[in-house]
Amino acid sequence: MRRADRLFQIVQFLRGRRLTTARWLAERLEVSERTVYRDVRDLMLSGVPIEGEAGVGYTLRHKLDLPPLMFDREELTALRLGAEMAAAWSDPQLARAAQSALAKIDGALPGDMRRPTAPLLAPSFDAHHDVSFAPLREAIDSRRVVELDYRKPGLPGETRRVQPLALLFWGAHWTLAAWCELRGDHRHFRLDRIEALRTLDERFDPLPERSLRAWMQAAGAPPDAFDGT
Repeated sequence: MRRADRLFQIVQFLRGRRLTTARWLAERLEVSERTVYRDVRDLMLSGVPIEGEAGVGYTLRHKLDLPPLMFDREELTALRLGAEMAAAWSDPQLARAAQSALAKIDGALPGDMRRPTAPLLAPSFDAHHDVSFAPLREAIDSRRVVELDYRKPGLPGETRRVQPLALLFWGAHWTLAAWCELRGDHRHFRLDRIEALRTLDERFDPLPERSLRAWMQAAGAPPDAFDGT
């Protein structure tokens, strides 16, 4: 990787995280921590608003907008594969959005970069669900409580009030990660077992103990697996 590209990547990582250590950056950029320290120092001297210090971590003082960077062929392959997966395994709205985004990217690329990359495909298979993603995605974004009519095989149905946190795909089924108000704990619900849902007007506060980070930690995910709340 060219040094200019590495500097750009450092800033991109800092934009997407609250606090980033030199070790974390070194592992992802495949360079030494000494190189990261030098790069961060040079970025600070050039005026990039980075705060922090060695051994603690770095963050950006405020939002920083950067000019777009040309995609290389592997990046384009990853984007196209992601669009294939969105089209095959998510809802129609996300599929259309992914294809639209790729069309915009292709429209801005020079002709020799528009050729198809390696044919990595994501064919659809039996991962069906009766509940549309759209209401759940909107409820997650707006932090609205959702009421679910849920039924496990061989058991009577029940209604749960939940605070939705994320939609996760495990390779065969989509699940909703949520804070269950009935159980007073984190739970996950398979979408193919949700018979109906109602998004309520009631909003919930993003409390740390009920957050997606807490859900993932309870599920045994490593500490750096998720950088949001």
